[in-house]
Amino acid sequence: MELEVIRSVLGFVEGGERVALATVVETRGSVPRKAGSKMAVAESGRIVGTVGGGCGEAQVVEAAWETLRDGEARTVFVDLTEAILEDGVVTESEAICGGTMSVFVELVRA
Repeated sequence: MELEVIRSVLGFVEGGERVALATVVETRGSVPRKAGSKMAVAESGRIVGTVGGGCGEAQVVEAAWETLRDGEARTVFVDLTEAILEDGVVTESEAICGGTMSVFVELVRA
């Protein structure tokens, strides 16, 4: 999977497109992906790879868009230990893994 992401990043960059590359750098407890997992978000909106899916991945995608806008690298802390509230009611979710992870997001450009 990570090789596919790197190849995609190279393809985007060779085509003149900027890409935000997200890499899981630290995990604690139970999380959906291990350190080193990668996801790329291209300016065109194409996303390749995953850092775990669900609400945590949505948080990382938003950070990737911020990186594409301002060019600044950032680290996103994803907490998968708390219940998800929907209209004030706790909902069942497979996204509650019981752990946390840090994801580094950086800009890749030609």
